[in-house]
Amino acid sequence: MRKSRGFTLLEIIIVLALGAVIYTLILGVPMRGGSSADLKAAARTLASGLRQAQTTAMATRQDTTLTLDLDTRQFTIPGDRVPRQLPEGIDLKLFTAQSEVTGERQGAIRFYPDGSSTGGRITVSAGERKYLVDVDWLTGRVSID
Repeated sequence: MRKSRGFTLLEIIIVLALGAVIYTLILGVPMRGGSSADLKAAARTLASGLRQAQTTAMATRQDTTLTLDLDTRQFTIPGDRVPRQLPEGIDLKLFTAQSEVTGERQGAIRFYPDGSSTGGRITVSAGERKYLVDVDWLTGRVSID
């Protein structure tokens, strides 16, 4: 009677081939939305732009707005020559004062010379992951949750 001492070469090749097929299938399925790093970077970029708009309003003693286009994922601040582009694969939602809605998928958050604002929230999401960029109307404080 012959004892088996291990796997045959054929068995090892079959297991490796199955593993390669499964690996290819998993990587071949496109992931929904952007990466976690892109999502966090987009939230930080928006927060930075909002803080810049608040600082500009206080320094110039004039109302300043950050205008956001949800379709193109671009935002502008007065003084910017070119709109700032957010990464592909992320979804944006804007909650702002009705007076700041400029189109069906466009709007703004306004900052006043005293630092206060109209307030609002920008939701940056990809699939189930999301960041909330909040602007407090009284203080103009920008936070990311």
